[in-house]
Amino acid sequence: MSSFSMAVKPVIERPSHPIEEDAVDLTETIDISGPSKEPRTVDKDSSYELHPLPQYFEDRARRPSAVRVDSDATITFKDAMTEPPTPAADDMDKNLYTTTAFPHAQGTGTITNIHVRAHAVSAETAKKQKRYSMIHFAAICWCFFLEGWNDGTTGPMLPTMQEYYHINFAIVSLLFVFNCVGFVLAAGLNVWLNEKFGFGKTVVIGSLFQVAAYALESPAPPFPVMVLAYFLAGFGMSLQNAQGNGFVGSLKEHQTTKLNMLHASYGVGAFVAPLVATQFSGAQHWSYHFIISTGIAVSNTVILSLVFRFRRQEDILVDAGQEPAEGESTAEGGRNLYRAIFGIKSVHFLAFFALVYIGTEVTLGGTWDLLWTPPMLINRIGWIVTFIINEREGGRSAGYISSGFFGGLTVGRLALIWFSRKVGEHRVVFLYCVLAIALELTVWFVPSIIENAVAVSLIGMLLGPMFPILVGHASRILPAWLLTGSVGWITGIGMSGSAALPFITGVLASKFGIRSLQPLLVSMMCTMVGVWALVPRAPRRVD
Repeated sequence: MSSFSMAVKPVIERPSHPIEEDAVDLTETIDISGPSKEPRTVDKDSSYELHPLPQYFEDRARRPSAVRVDSDATITFKDAMTEPPTPAADDMDKNLYTTTAFPHAQGTGTITNIHVRAHAVSAETAKKQKRYSMIHFAAICWCFFLEGWNDGTTGPMLPTMQEYYHINFAIVSLLFVFNCVGFVLAAGLNVWLNEKFGFGKTVVIGSLFQVAAYALESPAPPFPVMVLAYFLAGFGMSLQNAQGNGFVGSLKEHQTTKLNMLHASYGVGAFVAPLVATQFSGAQHWSYHFIISTGIAVSNTVILSLVFRFRRQEDILVDAGQEPAEGESTAEGGRNLYRAIFGIKSVHFLAFFALVYIGTEVTLGGTWDLLWTPPMLINRIGWIVTFIINEREGGRSAGYISSGFFGGLTVGRLALIWFSRKVGEHRVVFLYCVLAIALELTVWFVPSIIENAVAVSLIGMLLGPMFPILVGHASRILPAWLLTGSVGWITGIGMSGSAALPFITGVLASKFGIRSLQPLLVSMMCTMVGVWALVPRAPRRVD
């Protein structure tokens, strides 16, 4: 039993207040573990002495902060502040004893175990969320692969379609016109559909339109039905394109990298599809190629349904560990979304940039030149191919230049991710445009097929990252709750450029010759520089 006592000398005498018999003697023994059983005695003749304070305390406060112990059982200040011992374990439930709020009373083993278990649960949850995020992204990449597959299919199939349906260039152009109309129409409806049904349902609706389109094309139906199928395909692709870009653009981690990978998957589809379609174009049952397209579209619908389960974007992102930011909820839907989107100047600047960008991309590597070239060249895939054949005396192998363009497009979206981030995504667009203009000038003035082919591939590599940068930049300067609708509208206007600018190219080529292609391309790239300069460069999201 530990005890302590204090002995002090009286420095103040109080004769008028005699010590009573029941007064407390400061020399008595006090048992801190329980009530004392010894009778307390009082020595009236005892004296009291105050021990001098240590010099440290005299200098600071001149008041005692510690107790001097005279007993044999020395108790330090640290010991005096220790919690009293906990009652015996057999007097209470052992489980409660081991979870007491005083960890120093029984050691740190229990608390350590709790922290270890909590850390393990947290690590397991983070791993699960990361897996969900990867699955979500892979599903959208497959969706964009199908979109690239669709765009890369038409070129090799056009000569066969013309021969099968006995139609001229003007009639076959209806395929592209109605495809573009479907794309633009869906871009306008996407705002309402996204607000009404949410991400999960809207993206599946778009995939069903593509399934219906390819199913109609598979048996080589009458040409009006084929035109309707292209309209449905454009409508479905537009919904998926807007929803996919809006979803990835809303991510808070690795957004730029994933946007580049997403659009690179489109480039892979556009690169692979012509290789497969060319094999069917010379076959008797050429339309069976669309059976493959139908199979891919069905798999796309199944994957989107299983992965996203028809839920809204906010709920899907929560599963991936991303809490919705303020303003991302659909509570904002009480406003007029169309008025809100069209009231933002940045949306119009970005839409016009997309129009010129996609128009330039399709003019170089698209399929609209097939409407204006002689029949022997009708299966080539880019206006640049027509230029190489007519102005550089290239042969039929010049068609591979278009594949080089799409290959450079895909490589640029992957290889230039680090460089774009290092330079700054807003600033690097100016650099890419200037370099692309310089390379286009070499194609214009250097009469070398090899140099022109290399330059076209490098131009594709420089143009590749621009659209992912556009979507990523839109996510930082536009309100979060308007992002998906805005991206859909921007993409829809951009797709109209894929029809308008190549058409203008064809009109100029028919009047002034194919030499007019190069000055037109240079002027469009210069326009991209001017429009991008008008886009706000604020890196923060405006909510």
